[in-house]
Amino acid sequence: MISRSETGVRSAKPWRRYLSYIVAAAAVAIAAFLLYRTLSRYDWSELVSAVKSVSLDRLLLAIGFTAASYLSLTGFDYLALRYAGHPLAYRQAALASFCSLSIGHNIGFAALSSGAIRYRFYSRWGLGTGEVAKVILFCALTVGLGLSILGGVALLVHPDLAVEVMKVPREVVYFAGAACLTWPVLYLLLTATLKHPLHIRGRSLALPSPRLAIGQMIIGPVNFALVAAALHQAIVALQDVSYLAVASVYVTANVATLVTHAPGGLGVVESVVLFLLPHAQLIGAVLAFRFVYFLLPLVLGSVLLASSELVLSRSAGTS
Repeated sequence: MISRSETGVRSAKPWRRYLSYIVAAAAVAIAAFLLYRTLSRYDWSELVSAVKSVSLDRLLLAIGFTAASYLSLTGFDYLALRYAGHPLAYRQAALASFCSLSIGHNIGFAALSSGAIRYRFYSRWGLGTGEVAKVILFCALTVGLGLSILGGVALLVHPDLAVEVMKVPREVVYFAGAACLTWPVLYLLLTATLKHPLHIRGRSLALPSPRLAIGQMIIGPVNFALVAAALHQAIVALQDVSYLAVASVYVTANVATLVTHAPGGLGVVESVVLFLLPHAQLIGAVLAFRFVYFLLPLVLGSVLLASSELVLSRSAGTS
């Protein structure tokens, strides 16, 4: 005789399968909408001339730096899972990271949008809500460290551009650069010396181990350095601009993106290129970078998300 609980499980499985199909279809629909929203801002003639303005070798280099950036981003999740106390295989962390960030970068509110996709993956692999929250927090902190360290180095090594942009004395720029590099050092010291969790508004927060903190301070700046390198390749296809100039302004623009939650950095990247190349035809550099770093990963990530929903739900249905 089949018990009521057994029949309930069997009857629930088709619903889970249908739900996965809906999620997969929604992912494809979102990808199509985001592509349309971005490309509809330009005329077809502008798109054609933009593609022609960027040489193939520069485009391939930008794609290479983009691939390296998303590869480094998988390390964010891989380390975060260890901080959360629930390590997974690298292939699982890489899948969740790429799907969540390739889509989250385009939607905006990256912490929420990518966090929802992360939760979809990690909850099926045994992580609880609190553990997923730790993963998201760890990744967000790694982003902050990366922006701060790369920005601090750029301000100290290439202060002239910041002086011109902010209209402040050079000493102020040096102070800002030093401040950007100081708090990551203090953070590392805290992870090495503070053995008890921090208590913030009645909640306890354990700091990562020094080894994980060092990993954050390495992989965070590397990621943003690679993003800036991809943008630099698109820009130098039009005009010779130093890498540090692109990196310093891009870090500032990225902070603005995080504050405004602009989807895909819409308007931010354009402002960066316009400032660097006020008299150049910026549409080519903008579209080349947007295609390489946002739209191409969006398509790949959406396909992977849809495929994983079908595969993982089918595996759950047969288990």
